Amino acid sequence: MTDVVKLLKSIDAIITNNHFVYTSGKHGSVYVRKDRLYPNTQRTSDVCKLIAEKFKNKDIDVVVGPSIGGIILSQWTAYHLTKLKKKEILSVFTEKNEESNQIFKRDYDKLVKNKKVLIVEDLTTTGGSVAKVVKSVKKAGGKVIAVCVMINRDPKKVTSKVVGAPLSFLGVFKAESFDPDKCPLCNKNIPVNTSIGHGKKYLHAKSKH
Repeated sequence: MTDVVKLLKSIDAIITNNHFVYTSGKHGSVYVRKDRLYPNTQRTSDVCKLIAEKFKNKDIDVVVGPSIGGIILSQWTAYHLTKLKKKEILSVFTEKNEESNQIFKRDYDKLVKNKKVLIVEDLTTTGGSVAKVVKSVKKAGGKVIAVCVMINRDPKKVTSKVVGAPLSFLGVFKAESFDPDKCPLCNKNIPVNTSIGHGKKYLHAKSKH
């Protein structure tokens, strides 16, 4: 299966017509449940093979993904690139610090220094997380060849300029996102989904105000 949206729909990983709170804090009616993908190693491998195929002719030494989901994508993408390019491609990841930046720990910055890097990410709503990875790779002395996202939810807003490196993606599943104070779903009193996404955390924080 080469259509990533169809693949995700086939495992119930795309939910529509609901009220979700995203990682970015914005609200929307569509949710891509990447957690439905990762337990299925064959499907995850299929997705990462698509990414690897896309970059097999680029000069890449290391694949980097932000934790948590990006770690899995990074591993599988590096595995497939290693096979396709017949040279060892490393896989490392960044982790969140207290300021919510994506930084290298475990001396992984040393594996990125002077290397050509492909950054992988599962979803983008604003591009903020992946932009932080790009910054960390550059700070570590790595050269970002490209960023590849599994699903870009807003290709008009999430661009190469926003993430700070050449951006491409496997698929687009448009999902408008709104600031909480401008959310039409909130205005219609549609209940926030508390079992998927960050709804529970959002409602808890809201109840304290």
